[in-house]
Amino acid sequence: MNHLDKANFIEQDTFIYCLEGVADVEIATETEVVVNLEQLAFNYGVASIYKTCDTIEGLEDSLNALIYDDHGFKDYEIIYLVMKGEDNSICLNDYFYTLDEIAEIFEGKLTGKIVHFANSKVLDLSSDEAQFFIDVTGAKAISGYGTAFNSLTSINLDKAFFSFFKENDNVFEIVEELHQKNYDLCKLLDFRLYY
Repeated sequence: MNHLDKANFIEQDTFIYCLEGVADVEIATETEVVVNLEQLAFNYGVASIYKTCDTIEGLEDSLNALIYDDHGFKDYEIIYLVMKGEDNSICLNDYFYTLDEIAEIFEGKLTGKIVHFANSKVLDLSSDEAQFFIDVTGAKAISGYGTAFNSLTSINLDKAFFSFFKENDNVFEIVEELHQKNYDLCKLLDFRLYY
């Protein structure tokens, strides 16, 4: 995370790589996401790297930099995407990209990772769409929400979801625990996991 010293978190075993879609990467702003990732690090010991992107090339460059260049954070488990979009697409700089296109860009590069979408984008995939993304990228799972962002962001449920990875790496047990401890919020936001 660009606001925190990486060296403090090298010994941690849970890492999140967050990419937030913004209008212009040249304009630095501290978003709700940044503040909450810092809380997650300090309260639960879950370290993260945070970057912004405003184009599909920026998304690709950022993930490739992590995959190929960032040796200190090789063991990240979750790719957290905070971007606008619709059912099977993300929107960057007023351009829509389907998850199929994203899958092809990252073919074989997300092996064992969980790709999690904030509710700034509804995640509504058919089983074939989800399976294609998982098969092509190698991701362990895709998660997100069926309820669109209105006045309630998913950030608190996202933090709970991520914090459970500190103690457990079985995604099914984590989702079960998330529902047990946050049932109303899971139901309200329509938490979804495709695997």
